Amino acid sequence: MKVVKVIASVTVAMLVGTGSVAQEGPLTGPLLEDEEAFLLTVYLKHDQKLNITEINARAEQYGLDDIFPPEGVEIVDHYVFMGLGQVIVLRVPPNRLRMVNIALERGAWGAYQTEFYVTYDLAAARIYQQESGQ
Repeated sequence: MKVVKVIASVTVAMLVGTGSVAQEGPLTGPLLEDEEAFLLTVYLKHDQKLNITEINARAEQYGLDDIFPPEGVEIVDHYVFMGLGQVIVLRVPPNRLRMVNIALERGAWGAYQTEFYVTYDLAAARIYQQESGQ
């Protein structure tokens, strides 16, 4: 949890410090390209008392690969943070959010600690700012 807080603090400091995203005045910017879904970042934190073989065995025992992601949910990115765990970015239709939660409760708990973060594509906002001069 401390590492995630540090990463988030550094990210916020970088964004505010550069002034590239923060602005005063009315809120303007590009709408999300996909109005039918949102991005959700899932952090599957490794329990470092277990080795990867044990973690994978637990996830397999609970059927994580069979139930995650649930139908209608797309994996956009999937990364391994060495020494920490996995970060998965999902495109989720709002009516499928509950199914994402249930799939992770059934398949990941016991193998990983889970954290969730609503996410958006900052690259689109940067392009908008450059093109609009804001």
